[in-house]
Amino acid sequence: MVVRRAAAGEPQAGRSAALDLRRLPRRELERMARGGREVAECETVLAKTGDTVVGELLRNQPFFEWDHYPAGEVFDPETQALYYYHTHPSEQRDPDEHGHFHTFIKAVDLPEDIRPLPLPIEDAQYEDSGLAHLVAIAVDSESRAYRLFTTNRWVTGEGRYRAKDVIGLLDCFRIGHARPSWPANRWITAMLALFRPQIAVLLEERDRTLTDWAKAHPQSPVAEDRRLEIVTSLRISVTEQCRAVEAALAERARPS
Repeated sequence: MVVRRAAAGEPQAGRSAALDLRRLPRRELERMARGGREVAECETVLAKTGDTVVGELLRNQPFFEWDHYPAGEVFDPETQALYYYHTHPSEQRDPDEHGHFHTFIKAVDLPEDIRPLPLPIEDAQYEDSGLAHLVAIAVDSESRAYRLFTTNRWVTGEGRYRAKDVIGLLDCFRIGHARPSWPANRWITAMLALFRPQIAVLLEERDRTLTDWAKAHPQSPVAEDRRLEIVTSLRISVTEQCRAVEAALAERARPS
């Protein structure tokens, strides 16, 4: 899998590449396959009435750049999972992108070994929001997910957590209620399950990129450096991912 790193000020589109899913444990492949079926079911059910995942969140609302949708975001107090959808001005986003989802876990009641990294304290702007950012999912004008990406800390005001800790939180993300949309909540939960291995790679590469950036720009705190916004990015296809998962499972089932 090829992960594209961000250049300063450049909106990243990433490049398609294959992760060898055959190396994954069967249990993880089965969890991914369930996620794929869930994503497909949600999209199919919505399409029957001409709806989309994004349309569910924007229903009967004017759509403005930068605003979070739905208003107040979506939060599950049982799992501490949170997400919202928004978009940037056209000159600041990928040409294929309509907008993107940001996914988080609220940083409360975390295991004792998961602690945020220290932040500069010279300015109140460095205070974090008490959130651990997992990954962002970009979608096109038809609400088709086509890109995953990670961001620098300042973008969402998140707490700064090591990749290994964020990867450990991926399985905690679940929106288990029906508001504002049961299909949308199920879809985004399933997307993180379907693409878990790719998200893990993006997060690991994010940390390496941030380390390299800090060495190259020692005069600026890396987590607050506005020249580095999108840190890692990868093109995805739900259809191709589901096929790859099923192929990996089928290979496991063949007699040796």
